[in-house]
This record gives sequence, C-alpha cells and structure tokens, in this order.
Amino acid sequence: MTKLISALTAELAHDPSKALFQDAQTGRWVNRGQVEEDVARLKQRLVDNHIGKGDRVLIALDNSIFYPVLMQVIWELGAIAMPIANTTPQAELQNEINTNHYAAIFVQEKAVTWLTQQTDLQKNYIALNTIEEITFLLNPRAQAAHKTAKREVIEEDDLALILHTSGTTGKPKSVGLTHRLLYNGARHDRDSHQMTAQDTTLILMPMFHVNAQVMSLLQMRLAGGKVVIAKKFSASHFWQQVAGGKVTWVSVVPTIISILMLNSQAMAQYQEYKQRIHLRFLRSSSFALPLKKLTDFQKQFHTQILEGYGMTETASQCTINPLTAPKVGSAGKPFATELKIMTDSQTQTAPNVVGEIAVRGDHVIADYLESHPDSFKDGWFLTGDLGYLDEDGYLFVKGRKKEMINRGGEKVAPAKVENVLNELPFIAQAAVIGLPDDLYGEEVTAVVILKASQYSARLAREEITLYTKHRLAGFERPTKIIFVDQFPLNTTGKVVRPKLREQLLIAGVGGK
Repeated sequence: MTKLISALTAELAHDPSKALFQDAQTGRWVNRGQVEEDVARLKQRLVDNHIGKGDRVLIALDNSIFYPVLMQVIWELGAIAMPIANTTPQAELQNEINTNHYAAIFVQEKAVTWLTQQTDLQKNYIALNTIEEITFLLNPRAQAAHKTAKREVIEEDDLALILHTSGTTGKPKSVGLTHRLLYNGARHDRDSHQMTAQDTTLILMPMFHVNAQVMSLLQMRLAGGKVVIAKKFSASHFWQQVAGGKVTWVSVVPTIISILMLNSQAMAQYQEYKQRIHLRFLRSSSFALPLKKLTDFQKQFHTQILEGYGMTETASQCTINPLTAPKVGSAGKPFATELKIMTDSQTQTAPNVVGEIAVRGDHVIADYLESHPDSFKDGWFLTGDLGYLDEDGYLFVKGRKKEMINRGGEKVAPAKVENVLNELPFIAQAAVIGLPDDLYGEEVTAVVILKASQYSARLAREEITLYTKHRLAGFERPTKIIFVDQFPLNTTGKVVRPKLREQLLIAGVGGK
C-alpha cells in the first residue's frame, strides 16, 4: 500500500461521523463513514468486473462529491485515472475511446446512450451515498485481456493519474503522475499553506485539472480538513457557498477574481454574507494579477490573495508567497522545489535577469509518457516559461517561450484550433494567437485569410463560430476573429506568430 492510499484510507477510518464533502449546490454534507462505505462498494463492483492493477479508467464527468470517491477507488485498485473535460466534443470523446483500451468509462448520462449504440461497451449501475445513481461503461475486451495479468502489490512509482497538457504542435503531451508524485505534491501544498483539520476549501476548478485534484482535494485530505465541491464557478453564488460551507480558503485563477469584482450580484451577496465569511486567503495562479486589481480586491473583500506558480508536470505548485511575507506581483518563493533561471543553457545566478524557469524536486516528473527529452536537462524540467528571481529569491513570471495560449487557466494549443479552422473551404489560411484580455489573461484569436470571392467577413465569422462550437471544447473556441490580407512569414513560409501578435497590438485591434 502506497503512502497516498494509506493516508486516504486512514482519514476515512478516523472519526467516521466527521463531515468530509459538501455539495455546494444543495448544501448536503456526507461524512467520512459514508464516503468509506461508497469506496468499498464501488471498489468491489469494479473488482467483480475484473478492473485492477494497471487498468485505465476514463472520466468525463462534472465536478461532484462522487468524483473524489471514484479517484480513491481507482488508486486503491492500482488502476490509472484518466480524467478529461466533461465538455469534450462527441467526436473527440469517441476517438479517445476507440484509440485507447479503457477498462471502464465514466461519462455524463447524455453520452452513455450514443456510446453504447456505437460500441460494445456494457452498462453497469450503482447507487451510492455520494450520488443517487451513476451509469458507467465496461469494456469486455479490455477486461478479458487483463484478467490474468494483474499484480496485487501497488508501488510508489506506479502510475495513478494521467493528465494531458497541450503542446505547441497541437498534440497533447501525456503527464503521468505516480502515487509518489501525487503524495509529495499534496504534502508540500499542505505544509506551505499551513493547513490543518480545521480548514475547509471550496473546489471551483474543473476536477480534470491538477489544481483541483492535488492543490485542493488531496491537500485537504492529507490535512484532515473538509471540501466543498461546486459543479462550476458561479459569481452569483460564490460568497453564499463560502459562507455556507464555512470555507477558509479557495484556489482560483485571476479570471475568477476579476469576475467577482465586476459582478454586481457577487458584490451584493458579499454584503449579505460578510459576517459569516472567514477566509484565510484566496490562492491565485495561472497568470499574474495586475497590481491594482490585487490590492483593490483585498481592500474590497477583506481577503488576502496569495499568488503561486505551478503546473501539471510538477503535481501542482513550485512556488508560493509565504503567508507572513507575500510580495505583491511575484509568484512567491520555491517551496520543496529547486528552481533556477537558465539563459543560453547556463544557470543564471544574478538577480533580476530573465531566463527560462527550470525546476526539479520529488514532485516533478522525469519525462512525459511519450518521451520529450528536449524538455529536460540534467535532471531539471525546463518549463518553457520565462521569469527571474529578485534579490530576495521571489519568482516573477514574465511570459512563455512556448506559443501556448493561456485563457483563464486553460491551455490552448494554436495548432489544434488551426487544424479545425483549416477544414473550412472558404479559409485560405488561419493562424491562432493569444491577445491580451483583462478578464481571461489571453483571448483565443483566430487570424484568417479568406479565399477570394468566397464569403463576406460577416458571414465567415458566423460560419467559424458555428463550426468550432461543435468541434472544439468551450475554452478552445476563438473568442476574437480577425481578417487580414497576409501574414508575416519566415524564410520557410511559416507564420511568425510573435510578429503577427505585435502587428495586431500596434494596430490596436479590438473587439471581435
């Protein structure tokens, strides 16, 4: 039994009557004893269907109090959880299932019918304390293939979780997080935030992200605290959920902070519930908050904001601002992580010099599942992000070497969006870049050259919007569409995205 499994099972066995998970929508709590019962029942059902060590389980579900039950069951079986967005388009979900040998599949109810119509997946049902009933799908071929090939011992370096982080080519990189990496990441998160059993967090981030899985869920479970789980962020319900769940901290992205400051319902609700709000802090990551926005939020809502820096490849965070000595504008100091700045492959020791951020530690992957040796050097993970350390050792993140678009914490691969756009017959060429956006950090911007005499810009914009709606996840769809006559090209004919972005910013392009 790994340290991760031991910690989770010990938590449930201790004080079974203590509340553990709350459904933010209904306000209903389930206690440790009820969760322990659910884990045992679901685990036995999967064992009866020959799910075990090394099997892969696909998850495309909404956030719910059932989600952490499912994750614990998968890990106790020695299986591997592979969560993806619950908004994954039907064609992409179908392709994911067709190309991978998943032993079990947990998807939204609306997806069950068409999946069983097109495949030989078998339905199974179970009712639990944390969910009235859930239908899940079993793959008889995958089960048969693994019936006699499972080892019972689960080891620290066995894979527990596979998450996808998009590459600049449009092909996702697969990040394999082991039991050891997850446990170490959650332990460091707990210690850096000084979490105790008296703390409660509210999960707003999607649970197919490392932020929700490790930063919020596993950190609190290792601390012995409680977790309120919302299906998604709602500005008009945020302060009510914080007050009702007696929440002490929340992990957010800057977009959420911006929306809370702009939403009149949120501001009115804060006034209604402020006597019942006892937040220690909001932890913000993904991209830096403007200084004025950070200080205005803290003044308006009487809540400290702590900024940090992390990624999927590091099982959540690398740096965090110390609770007692935050430096506004920085991502804080390394915690249980070695971090250095590299310029021209050389370590930079002088302060305030911008270079690539490199990290290593007991929570950092050594490679992707599909090997990418260019992302690693002498045991260091090269993040592709640019930044510098000041004279006090605080990290300031300045941007990315990679061309990824960061929209409200979601990473968008330009090439993936371009591939979809280029399927449209009236588009001669498309380039996708990120332009600054006050609310989401970056806006997914499609820059398009139309074929002569095909469509007007107005009609083309409508067609692009409709087409991408059914072929891309919500966060991947272009929110700005710009038509141009030509692109800046390099000597090999490739679009120079940084130059294109610069040209548009100089031209003051605004609006869709």
